[in-house]
This record gives sequence, C-alpha cells and structure tokens, in this order.
Amino acid sequence: MTGLVGLVRSLVRVIRRAPLSVAFVLMVWAYGLATRSLPGGPGDRLLQHVGTGVGPLEAGRWWTPVSAMLWWGTIGAALVTTALVLFGGALAEHRIGGYRTGALLVGTQVVGTLIALSLVGAGAALGSGWQSDLAAEVVVGAAPGAVGLILAASSTMTALWRRRLRLLVLAALTMLVAYSGELPEVIMLCSGLVGFAAGRLLGRPERHPGPASRTEVRVLIALVVAASAVGPIVAAISHSPIGPLSVLQFVVLSPPPDAATVQQICATSDVGMCRGLQAQLRLSGIGPALASTIPVLLLLVVADGLRRGRRAALVVGIALNLVLAALGVLLAALVVSTPVEQLMVYQAAPGARRILALTLPPLLPLAVAALLWWTRDRFAVRAPTGTYRRLLVTSVSVLVAVSAAYVLLGAAVADQFDRPPTLGQLLVDLPERFLPPGYLGEVDPDFLPQGFLATLLFEWTGVVFWLVVAGGLLSAFRRPRAGPEAGDAARARELARRGGSNLGWLTTWPGNAYWFDERGEAAVAHRVIGSVALTTADPIGTPDGDTVAEFGRYCQEHSWTPAFYSVTDDTRKVCESLGWSSVQVAEETVLPLPELTFTGKKWQDVRTALNRAAKAGITAEWIRYADAPLSLTDQVRAISEEWVADKGLPEMGFTLGGLDELADPEVRCLLAVDADRTVHGVTSWLPVHRDGAVIGWTLDFMRRRESGFRGVMEFLIASAVQRFQEEDAQFLSLSGAPLARLDRGEQPAALQRLLDVIGHALEPVYGFRSLLAFKAKFQPEYRPLHLCYPDPAALPAIGLAIARAYLPEVTARQSARLLTLRARARSG
Repeated sequence: MTGLVGLVRSLVRVIRRAPLSVAFVLMVWAYGLATRSLPGGPGDRLLQHVGTGVGPLEAGRWWTPVSAMLWWGTIGAALVTTALVLFGGALAEHRIGGYRTGALLVGTQVVGTLIALSLVGAGAALGSGWQSDLAAEVVVGAAPGAVGLILAASSTMTALWRRRLRLLVLAALTMLVAYSGELPEVIMLCSGLVGFAAGRLLGRPERHPGPASRTEVRVLIALVVAASAVGPIVAAISHSPIGPLSVLQFVVLSPPPDAATVQQICATSDVGMCRGLQAQLRLSGIGPALASTIPVLLLLVVADGLRRGRRAALVVGIALNLVLAALGVLLAALVVSTPVEQLMVYQAAPGARRILALTLPPLLPLAVAALLWWTRDRFAVRAPTGTYRRLLVTSVSVLVAVSAAYVLLGAAVADQFDRPPTLGQLLVDLPERFLPPGYLGEVDPDFLPQGFLATLLFEWTGVVFWLVVAGGLLSAFRRPRAGPEAGDAARARELARRGGSNLGWLTTWPGNAYWFDERGEAAVAHRVIGSVALTTADPIGTPDGDTVAEFGRYCQEHSWTPAFYSVTDDTRKVCESLGWSSVQVAEETVLPLPELTFTGKKWQDVRTALNRAAKAGITAEWIRYADAPLSLTDQVRAISEEWVADKGLPEMGFTLGGLDELADPEVRCLLAVDADRTVHGVTSWLPVHRDGAVIGWTLDFMRRRESGFRGVMEFLIASAVQRFQEEDAQFLSLSGAPLARLDRGEQPAALQRLLDVIGHALEPVYGFRSLLAFKAKFQPEYRPLHLCYPDPAALPAIGLAIARAYLPEVTARQSARLLTLRARARSG
C-alpha cells in the first residue's frame, strides 16, 4: 500500500510540473490506440503520409517533420518516447513555462530533422554506403524533440547537473549513432545539438561550471568507459545497425550453424562460402558468446573500479584499451591485406564505410586510454597490501591450468575435431582461445570441434580464465581502501577514542600516516609533503610533555621539518617551550551545551529558522551515511557536487571533510528533509572522546541545496544542539574556520598579516570569513588554532605543504582563476 501511495504521489507531482507534456502524451496514446497504430506502429500507407525522411521531403511532403511527432512507432518506441517527453517536460515546464516548452519540443525536432536530412541527402548524393541506407528510411516519433528539450532545459540547471545531464545525453546519442546509426538516432543527435545551442537563448546566463570534484571526475570518467564498453552490445541488439562502428556487432552477435553442417558445405561448396560459415561457427554457442562479451565485461568492471577511485582500475583500463586498440590495428591490417571477395564480415562495408569501420575501432579505445592517462591523478585509492599479488597468483594459476587442459586434453581427444590437430597445432592455436571471437572473424581456423569434450575445450578455455580475472578484479576494487598501514590506522583510531582535541577525529581520515611515542600511549597523525611533516590537529591518546619533542626528533632523523597544524593553545605552549614559533591559522567556535537556550534577541535568526522549517514541513533526520537509503545518499552526493561545481576551484581537503569521510560509521549525519523526501541540507558531526566516552561533537561537512529552504543551516545546527543536549553532551564545536580569526586587538606579526591576505584572497571562493561570521549567530566561545614550527627559514616549504594538503589537484588554470578572483575582490 505504501508503494502504491508513493507511486500516486509521484504521478501527481509529474502532472503538476508538466501538465502540457502529460496532455501531449495522453493525446498521442489515445488516438494511437484508437487508430490501431499502437502497438504495432503506423501501417505502410499511413507511414508514407506522416513519416519523415529524405524521400518524403523530396516528394514535397513538407509537413512530415511535424506530423512525424504525432505517431510514435511500436509499443517499445512509444514507451521510450513517453519517458523522454515526460522527463523533458518535468524538467522544463516549471522552469521556463509551458509555451516555451512546447516551442522547444517542436522547434528542436523540426530544425534537427531538417539538418539531419540535409546532411543525409548530401551524403547520399556523393555515393552509396551509410548515407544511402539512411536516405531510404522513413521514420516517426517525438523522441528527437524530447531530447532537444532536455538539453535546452539543462541550461537552467545548476552547473553540476548541467554538466552531468549533457555528458550523459550526448554520450548516449553519440554511441547510438556510432554503433546503431539508424535515421532516428541521427535525427536525435542533431535535435539534441540544436537544443544544446537553443538553451543559451532561454534568458538565464550560464555560469561556467567549476572543476569537478574528485568524486565527480571519477563518476564521469567511469561513465565514458562504460559507454565505450556497451557500444558493441547496442549494435548487436539494434534492429538493423548501419553506423560506422556497427561492424563491432560481430563481437557479441553469434550466428548458430553447427560444425557438421559446415563440414558438409565445405566439402561441396566454394571456398568463400566455406570460410564464411567457419567464421560464423567460431562465433556460435554459449562459450563463444560469453567470450565475445569479455571486453565489455572487463571494461564495465574497470568502470566500477574507476568510480571508486581505484588506482589499479586506472592501470587495467589503460592496458585493456591499448590491447583492444592493438587488436583493432591487427584486424585492420588483416582486412586490408585480404581480397574483398574473400572477406566475410567486412565484405558488406565497402568504400568510406569500410574505412571508418577499420579506423574507428582502434581509435576509440586509444582515445579512452588517453583520457584515463590524462586524468590519472584523480585515481589514487589503493587496495590493502597483497590484494593484487594474490589476484595475480590466482590468475596465473588458472591460466596455466586451462592452457594445460586445452593442449593435453585436446591432444587426447583429437578425433573429436573435424581435422585432428597435433600437439604443436594446439599450442599454436592456444593464444586464440583467449581472444574475443569477433576479432578472429577473418582468420582461417585450422580445426573446429565436433565432439562434446572438444567443444568444451575449444569454447570455454578462455572464458574460464577471463571470468576469474573479471571476478577477481571486481572483488579487489570493492575491498576496503588501505591507508599507509592498516594496523597503524586501527591503532590510531583507538587512541583517538582516549582523547585529543575537538578536531581529534580528523586524524582518522585517509591520507594520514602515524607516529607513535615510545610508550604507545600517544600518536601524531601527519602527512609528509616535500620535506615537511604536516600534522593534523593535536596529538591523540594521552600525550605527555615529551610527545612533541619526540616527534620532532623523529622528523629530524628523516630530514623532515615538523609543522604542527591546527593545534590548540595547550600544544602551542609545549611547542613554544621548545623554542618553536607559532602563528594563528584558524578560529574554532565552541558551544557549551548544558546551559544553552535559544532565548533572547541574539537568537532571533535561529528561532526563525526553526519556526519556518516547522511551517514548511521540514524535519531533522539523523542517519549513518553508509547505511542510509540510496534515495537520500544520492541527494547528499548531488548537493555536494553541485556546491563544488559552482565554486570554480577544487574541493579542499586535509582538515575539511568531503563525501569520502561521511562513510565512517562513527560519523553522524543530520539531514533537513521535507514531506516529499527532498533533502534541503546536510551536516555531519564527528565524535570527540575522553577516556573512551563521547563528550562532544564537532561539525564537519556542511552543504545545502541551492534551491532549498532558506535558513537550513541554522535549522540543522539548532536541531543538533537540541539532540546533543538530550544526550548530555558537554559541548558542540562548530569546527575551525581556516585562514579566518577573531580580531582580539593585538598587532599581528608579518606572517600573520600574510595569512590574513591569503584568507582574503580565498574569501570569494571558499568564504572562510563569511563562515566565521555565520557561526557568530550561535554566540560561541572563540578558541584560536595555531601552526607551530621549529625553523622560520622553512616557512616557504611549510606554506607550500599546507597549500598542497588542502588543494593537491589545483591546476595552473585554477590558480589563475584564484588570482582573478583576488583582483575582483580588491576592485570591489
């Protein structure tokens, strides 16, 4: 019953958001069923009057680009078109209005159709081939207009979703044209490009999207790799694929003749027919069908690993695409060196189409490999030590086992082949057992199996090996990421539960290495950047007066400069007693909870946020991110990526958590959720421990939906205060605002003034000072956080290490943007 109610609510929302599109869909379905053009599509006579194409336009039926929109073909095509029209309408109508939505739906289809048919007609006039095949088609459907509407409406979205939607749609359209290549796909691509251009005329200037975050880049690259993988399957399942890459359908499409029939025909027919049937036989059966999809399977596994940021997936992806490119080159060389009349697969691809069919297959994986190499810095997550060594041992063992089985057992049952092979012939044929059968379509087989065991060996030798490799890679990519030393990370986590500063839980984040004192009772989390050992917050555990000095000596032994970053006054005093220098680098704000109440004029903004949330039906919902429903975590991820995309600079890390840090089971997330389960904002809270007990919580992750409820952050923090008070927590820390500080009236030193200038430069992008001003609404206690260092001469190296810790992936272009923002801030 609950699911039915949710479905009804979703339908009501769609109708409210897209009444014009819903009415259009209902109208087409009504007269389609009434005229019996659904579910089988319009009859030939009706199609000649309403369908569009080069022929109808040449015959003077000028209205067909519009009339084609009113009939949607078979039931399958009608369902796909319905989904596209409703999605485009829901996206556009409430943003740009019904009239402009209708104009874009019709306009992009008409203009896109005319452009596509003009290109097809011009190409067909120059010769036969793909364009001539397209020129003979007559098509109907409103999918091109819906695609054009979606891409046009994308210009009204945030930078993140604009980028995601455009990449997804354009990649899908390009893949359909390349692999299927029928006239509807070509028209959809042209209409989509028209919609892409028309979106700039909707009146809302597009903000240039900032660089994608690490997570977003991984998702986008994985999407590209997955799209390149499934292309051959698209060609195989297409009704009549004619695109430039459609010949790759033979990688996954397996005609089914049997060996006995092939042998009989080869004994009585010409050589060309015999070789053709032998090639088809190579592609038949369950084993060859699975072997044909091995590249697709491996690339999809690689895409999953890339989505997770795995370094090994990057290496495997580059290597696999280079191998596929090499196979494409070898196949092209074989086809070029073989007389056309002797070709089987490529004989039907003459002229320019054959050139494209031979050049694009190696170029496509080469381009994917180049893309992976270009973005290699975004994939740095490694598996636990020994993971890939064990996978290599397992894979080699399976390779040796199946190879030995094929050669030795094949020799034992040689009479089950149509031409009994020798041991040497089996060894020569062995490498071909591990290649996709589609790449062997133009290679003469020396022998073919007839008996059961011979068929099993011939078809399944390579399949077993590659399935083990694919399964092993998938398992390895899903294993928990490894830090510098997994045992050290667990040990440090236990020490963090004993004690540390309010930022102590930051020390458990990935990226840190750990030093433990001689007692084993304290640790210093740090990361070595250049010659600087940059720490994260105060020592954790139960440090004594010698902990800082011991760590300093440890760094000296390794020729590092220690730099204690974001440490409290207690650690600063210890460092200064050793003769070190210090400078304030952040301002922490803390709310003591036992006596806190939201009364008085100073709390007006907070009370207003709570009251408005109640009236809007927005509630505070606590979750553990790793265990939360996908419907919520997807929204949190989208809100975060939207925030990053609009900044123009990469997401900062180090002491500022992102999505990766939310998965910690001890981190609590608080969401602002309305009655429709839309997430308006999210905060995350890190535990603060003393002697194993949680005594307080520290705010880390803060994101809000751009179009969400105003005052959502005040609402979430106030709700967290109320919850933590119920749990008898002692305090709530709003964390530190980097490069921002409270003016306490003292004369700042030269280094402090420099940091103030840097903080001012970053303010237009990251808003640290605005963040500190926002936290002032909660009447907090202010506590300075410091950088302590032993040698002032090392300050340039320390400053560079801090910059690289926060922005490890900043590019020269982004640095230039930072300077531009700084100049604008000065002029403003």
